[in-house]
Amino acid sequence: MSLLPVLLPVMLTASTIFAQEQSTPPATPTITPNNAEVTPAAPKAPDSEPPGGDRVFGVLPNYRTADSSQEGTVLTAHQKLDIASKDSFDYPLVALAGALAGLGQLTNQDLSFGQGIKGFGHRLATNYADQAIGNMFTEGFFPVLLHEDPRYFRRGTGSMISRVGYAFTRVFVTHKDSGGVRFNYSEWLGNASAVAISNAYYPQSQTLGGNGTKLLMQVGTDAVSQVLKEFWPDMKRKIFHKN
Repeated sequence: MSLLPVLLPVMLTASTIFAQEQSTPPATPTITPNNAEVTPAAPKAPDSEPPGGDRVFGVLPNYRTADSSQEGTVLTAHQKLDIASKDSFDYPLVALAGALAGLGQLTNQDLSFGQGIKGFGHRLATNYADQAIGNMFTEGFFPVLLHEDPRYFRRGTGSMISRVGYAFTRVFVTHKDSGGVRFNYSEWLGNASAVAISNAYYPQSQTLGGNGTKLLMQVGTDAVSQVLKEFWPDMKRKIFHKN
């Protein structure tokens, strides 16, 4: 996605990761006065609809956004992959890829793609692939492997500056399944993997500098989208008078 690169120093160490899903230790059953065992309540499931609805402005997928009250809940591997799939294969994403393809056609990006219908089709397919592959890696595969939570927990309160700062920095900070926070490895390793795969269909970007720039653009795009997701419910209420 064509956004200005986020000029932040990044050091990534990519390695093959073998990990298994950590099981949650069984909770100690509660004993009632009549000594009957009560099964502990299951963790609260994610909201059926994200804050502000499934899409921001009817276009940007919003499935990974969660209310702050959901912090501390743990997603299963299936739930993580479900979020990634919804974000990757939501139909408005095709329209968004088409808009980016049109912009690329207009500015004649990626000269090897050419012009005309063939050039537009090539740009449409590659723009969609960039978004879908990036989403699957950052929201699905790596969060499952690394036991990280792919959700963006919307703050919803506080000053505008504090909320913008919070939203931007979530590309660096994420929640662990075991509790607490740490560096968002899934965001960076996931997007780095997507960029590496994109070398197969972007022959002109097969340089260290080109890949680094594209990685920063991908992460920067995610940061900007999180700012939109942070304020979208407020905008929706004020503009459309809807919750």
